Amino acid sequence: MPLVTTTEMFKKAYDGGYAIGAFNVNNMEIVQGITEACREEKAPVILQVSKGARAYANHTYLVKLVEAAVIECPEIPIALHLDHGPDFETCKSCIDGGFTSVMIDCSSLPFDENVRITKQVVEYAHDHGVVVEAELGTLAGVEDDVKVSSEDSSYTHPEEVEEFVTRTGCDSLAIAIGTSHGAYKFTPAQCTRNEKGILVPPPLRFDVLHEVVKRLPGFPIVLHGSSSVPQEYVKMINENGGKMPDAIGIPEEQLREAAKLAVCKINIDSDLRLAMTGTIRQYMAQHPDHFDPRQYLKPARANIKELVRHKLVDVLGCAGKA
Repeated sequence: MPLVTTTEMFKKAYDGGYAIGAFNVNNMEIVQGITEACREEKAPVILQVSKGARAYANHTYLVKLVEAAVIECPEIPIALHLDHGPDFETCKSCIDGGFTSVMIDCSSLPFDENVRITKQVVEYAHDHGVVVEAELGTLAGVEDDVKVSSEDSSYTHPEEVEEFVTRTGCDSLAIAIGTSHGAYKFTPAQCTRNEKGILVPPPLRFDVLHEVVKRLPGFPIVLHGSSSVPQEYVKMINENGGKMPDAIGIPEEQLREAAKLAVCKINIDSDLRLAMTGTIRQYMAQHPDHFDPRQYLKPARANIKELVRHKLVDVLGCAGKA
């Protein structure tokens, strides 16, 4: 099937109590690992591209990689999404360039300015058969060009969501309930230690999510900054020359709980980068005489595939939903 929008994906996910995985892609191996897992698990998927990814790999190369995935995996729905579009011009470029979904992120601006720009994007996108994700509330952390300090972050105010959705006409809404961008989502001081001595971050604000659901019944909600930062890959990196102390992510059981509610899309990016980097570091340490990129990218791709498979089955609940 050709690239699809997220409209039907989100309707089925909302009704079925699961979420679609939205995975950031930057190169061929990441695209292959994600889509091979989704094809085998019969799961719909959102492949998303950030402004930074477009600058790194070029818009055309990324679109063609995704189009190749569509050809290789014709039995699963695939949407191509712009992650954190910073302005109308970037969103327009992606809409004109073959994307089926875009995010306009004006969450750091005053409410009325966020509404104005989001509405502008929505009107252009809908005229071209493309859907729009918007954001209310500001997540802390660092992801490509998105850099927000903890002091500047803010939870979504549920009392604003109805007006925002009504005035903008957006198709889905990203909210802030305690997730955070990047691999360093929480400091050790923000966490507690469980009986095994493992740092546990503060729980997500499900009270905010429940209130948003009450005010927007049936409307698809999105969570950004939802990587779980698998400790096996953090350890792999650190044991092979890396320095990633205190990299702490979102507990997967909390993400599964969110997916059973109105959260229809969960963004995952740092986990894949950790898997790729950890695998490559380990491989190079074990095979210092190897120089062919195919030799170390092959196991990296395999580990990305297995990580995505785990997310589809055990966290998102979308396996078998294609």
